[in-house]
Amino acid sequence: MNLSRTARLLPLLLMTALFLPAAVHAGTTAAAGSDAGRDAAIVRLMQRYDGQVPGASLLVLKDGQPVVERGFGLANLEDRVPASPKTNYRLASVTKQFTAASILLLAEDGKLRLDDPVKRWLPSLPAAADAITLRHLLSHTSGLIDYEDVMPADLKGQLHDIDVLHLLEGQDRTYFTPGSSYRYSNSGYALLALIVGKASGQDFASFLRQRIFLPLGMADTVALEEGVSTVVNRAYGYSETDGRWQRTDQSPTSAVLGDGGIYSSITDLARWDAALYDERLLKKASLDLAFSHATPTHEPDVPYYGFGWRINGDAVWHSGESIGFRNVIVRYPKEKLTVILLSNRNDPEPYRTAVEIAALFRQP
Repeated sequence: MNLSRTARLLPLLLMTALFLPAAVHAGTTAAAGSDAGRDAAIVRLMQRYDGQVPGASLLVLKDGQPVVERGFGLANLEDRVPASPKTNYRLASVTKQFTAASILLLAEDGKLRLDDPVKRWLPSLPAAADAITLRHLLSHTSGLIDYEDVMPADLKGQLHDIDVLHLLEGQDRTYFTPGSSYRYSNSGYALLALIVGKASGQDFASFLRQRIFLPLGMADTVALEEGVSTVVNRAYGYSETDGRWQRTDQSPTSAVLGDGGIYSSITDLARWDAALYDERLLKKASLDLAFSHATPTHEPDVPYYGFGWRINGDAVWHSGESIGFRNVIVRYPKEKLTVILLSNRNDPEPYRTAVEIAALFRQP
C-alpha cells in the first residue's frame, strides 16, 4: 500500500477500531459474534413485552454480575412510563421465599421451631389443624383448605392475612392428613406471615423491612399495605381482553401479604440473589433447608418443593402469578447463573422464556 493511500485510509481505520466490540479488539471475533447472536435471541424472546404495551424487566446474573439488565415495554400504560431495572412489580408467589426466610431467621433466633404446632401460634384454628406444624406450612404439606375457595362471593374490599385466619377458623377439615401429601397452599403462607408477626413482636411487613430488605440494601422493596406504605417506580398490572389492555392491578386477594404481597425490582432482587450464596442473611443450615428436597410433588418441572422454592435438578426457581402480573426467578447455583423476569401483564407465562434465556448462558 502506498503512503498516500495509507494516509487517506488512516482516519477510516481509526474510526472503525473505535466502534468495534471489545471482543474484536482482543482478537476473539467468534466470541463477539456469539454475543451478538445471544443478544438477538434475547430480543426475539422478549419481543412480546416490547413497545407500547405492558412490559417486563429482565435480569441475567452470571458470577454475581449483571450481563443483561433492562426493561421492555411500559410499567404504566396511561402515563406511558417505560419499564426499567428499577421498576417495582408485585411479586405474587415469588414472595413465598421471603416468607420462608423470615421463619428461618426466627428459628435461628430461637423464637420458634419448625416443628412447632401451628396452633401454638394460632390457637383459634379448629381441631383439624391440631397436627399441622410450621414445617408443613412451609412445604405445602398441611392439607389446609384454600382460602380462595371459601371466600364470600359478595366480598367487599380486600382480604388480609388475618382474614385468611378467620376464614380457616370455620373450616374444621383438611384435604388430607397433614404431612401425608403435597398440595400448593396460599393459605399456609398467609398463616406463616401472621406467625412471623407473633413470634417477632412486630408486624410482618416491618419484620421484612428491618431483617431482610434494609440489611441487604433492598431499599425500594416493600410488602405493600395500602394507606401505610407506598411503592416507588410502581408497575401497574394489566390484562388483555378482546385485543385491548385493561388495568387489572388489584383483586380481592391482593392485600394478603404472606403468599404474594411484596413489590420489588430486578435491581433489588440481584441483592437478594447474592445473599443466597453466603451467610450474610441466613446460616448455611437454613439455606440448605430452603433448598432441600423437602417434598415430592406432581407439578410439572417441580420434582420437589423446598421452603419457598421449587427444585428441579440443578435449578431452583419460583413463579408468581397474580391479576395483572406474571413473574419468575430461576437460579442455577452451581453455575452461579440467575434469570429474573418480572412482568405487569397476565400473559405470557414467563418460566419457559426464562429457561430459554438461561440456556443461552449455560455451560454446554
